[in-house]
Amino acid sequence: MSWTPGAKPEALKARAEAYRSIRAFFEQRDVLEVETPILGSSTATDPHLASMQLGEQSQLPHGQCRYLHTSPEFPMKRLLASGSGDIYQICKTFRAAELGGRHNPEFTMLEWYRAGFSLEALMQEVLALVNLVLGRELSFELLDYRETFLAHLHIDPFSVSLEQLKALCLERADFQAGAGMSRDDYLDLLLSALIEPTLGRGKATFLVGYPASQAALAQIQSSPAGHQVAQRFELYLEGLEIANGYRELQDAREQRQRFDADNQQREAEGKPQIPLDEHLLAALEHGMPACAGVALGIDRLLMISTGAPDIDAVLAFSWARA
Repeated sequence: MSWTPGAKPEALKARAEAYRSIRAFFEQRDVLEVETPILGSSTATDPHLASMQLGEQSQLPHGQCRYLHTSPEFPMKRLLASGSGDIYQICKTFRAAELGGRHNPEFTMLEWYRAGFSLEALMQEVLALVNLVLGRELSFELLDYRETFLAHLHIDPFSVSLEQLKALCLERADFQAGAGMSRDDYLDLLLSALIEPTLGRGKATFLVGYPASQAALAQIQSSPAGHQVAQRFELYLEGLEIANGYRELQDAREQRQRFDADNQQREAEGKPQIPLDEHLLAALEHGMPACAGVALGIDRLLMISTGAPDIDAVLAFSWARA
């Protein structure tokens, strides 16, 4: 155990400068900085996310359960529905079971929403902000999810069988199949282990065309190849996933169905179910403007800008030091 910070003074200064640059960036674009609660009565239902829940409910008003948010997405969308206009937020977010060289259970996220933006326009804005923070002029490439799997692993992620995925994970990633893992779980594993490390090398790589089953809170459309795909992207720099953007779902009924499906999967996997965020669903029912939004990991971006070997080197006090 050490009392000293993981980040050296240079890294602390780099973070402060990044915050100044981000705020100036959005001020120039007339995007309003907002603040929303980090504790809420609900949180992400995504089975792949592990939320942190306050344990002593007796100490909370009326004994109500509260979750530390995994993202400020839900309350920010409520602001959008109320007429806030374009907004952004820099905040602490929390995800249990995420600890390692690239993960800390408490991390800093930048999230913003742009009314009327296409996914392409949002990608251009993300690139402009990243270039500003890094002090570089990165070129970028746009890669299709299906074509990337075909090029790297010679499989079509939209038609490959579950048994083929299991065999490939064992052969190429030395990973033994786990009970209850879905096709998307195996695709995520192969992407993380075998493809992600090659992405964003010397450039900004935007990956698009994810299967509709991985849409989360994004809209769905048909691809040129006739597949149903999510209107979302992920940005990679030097093998690191930096940002995740959506053309945001506005349909309250569809969103409720997705939340219910998540909880059904959670139950099948023996995970706790999450109460639906009725505030968000009511806001969507009221009407949220057509928009695109993105969440960007500031700590990981700082790892790139400072050349840090791990996330501990850009945090004052990481999980082990807190």
